[in-house]
Order: sequence, then structure tokens, then C-alpha cells
Amino acid sequence: MRLKPARAARLSVLARLQLGLEALYRVETRLTIDAFVIDEEARTAAGVTRTAREQLLVRQDDGELGLGLFVDAAVVANLERHDPTAIGIDERNFSDFCLAIEGVSHFVYVALRAAHDRGVSQLELELQAEVDKFACCLLVSGPTPGLRRRLYGDVRFADDLDEEERDRYRAANSGANRYADTLERRFVRPERTDALLIELRHFYRMDLPDKLGHIARLD
Repeated sequence: MRLKPARAARLSVLARLQLGLEALYRVETRLTIDAFVIDEEARTAAGVTRTAREQLLVRQDDGELGLGLFVDAAVVANLERHDPTAIGIDERNFSDFCLAIEGVSHFVYVALRAAHDRGVSQLELELQAEVDKFACCLLVSGPTPGLRRRLYGDVRFADDLDEEERDRYRAANSGANRYADTLERRFVRPERTDALLIELRHFYRMDLPDKLGHIARLD
């Protein structure tokens, strides 16, 4: 009798997004994101007062960094039903896909910076996540009319943000919009895909001042 090998467990949607993002930028955290995902109960126990649908919790203690990623269970469930890698991105999954990408982007970026003992500002984290949304939507579904408008124009900021937080989100939104506009004009056509990937990977490895300067020069 010949035994059949057991079927490998299917990766969670967040794990698949992590692998996709790390492949895009040719980076490796060597972390399994599912081990850091927390639920509503754990988030409450951590003393979090603001309950966003996506949050990366960061705690530094005696030189060690603790991470916890919360993504609304309804978002994950919807992406499991309407998998963007299988059906593309449409009205059924666009908003949830972007929200999940934001969480995964934060997790990967902080983990990579921590591994190299490099700090990261909140603006840098938000700017990269906004760029990641555009890059991932583009690479999953191809050029889509109105993508930049949906990502950066049709946005509402939470009512409970203070002025500093609101300014930070506006700056990240504006910077990513300008950069995405440049990418569309220069690289978004089939024969320029390799050049697009090189540009995105180059940008990813910059510190915040270099990213802002790069956007300004390309604008």
C-alpha cells in the first residue's frame, strides 16, 4: 500500500499577502505573520482605547520588540471568500484588500527595520503603506481606471484623530498620490514592468527624507 502525503495546510490570507509583499520587494522577515495576529479580546487586554479595523501594536521592553497585528475578522473572512489573487480586485474586496495590505505592510516594514536596529517614524510607516496599496492593486489587477482617485482621493479620516495625526495621514496620502502619479506616467505599461519593480524596490529601501526628496524630484 502506498501512502499519500498529507495535503499542506492552506496559508491564511494575511500570510499570503505577507509572502506576496516580501516577494515584491525581495525582502524576508523570517516571521510568520499569523503568529502575531491578535483578536479583539487580546487588543482590549493590551489597553488599546482606539478601536480601528486595522492596528499594529508595538511594545519595546528591555531591548526586545513586541508586535501584535489586529485586522478585523470580517475583513479577513471577506478576503477568504473573495480572494483577490483568484478573482482580481473589484467592489467585493477592494476596501478590505487595501485595509489588509496596510496592516501587513506595517508589520513587514517594522519587522525589517527592527532586525537591522533601525527606527521608523509613523509618517514613514504610513507613506510606505499607501504606496504598497497602489503597487499591490496594480500588480494584482493591472492598470485600473480611477485607481489613484479611489486610493487617495475618495478618503475620509477618522473623526477621533487629533490634529497631528490628521496632518500625518494627509501627508502620507499626498506623498503617495504624487509618487503613484509618477509611476503611472513613467512605468505602467507592459514593457516597463521590470523598470517599475526596480523603482519600487529602490524606493522601499530609502529612509523617509530620501523618499520625500525622491518624490519631489520625480514630480
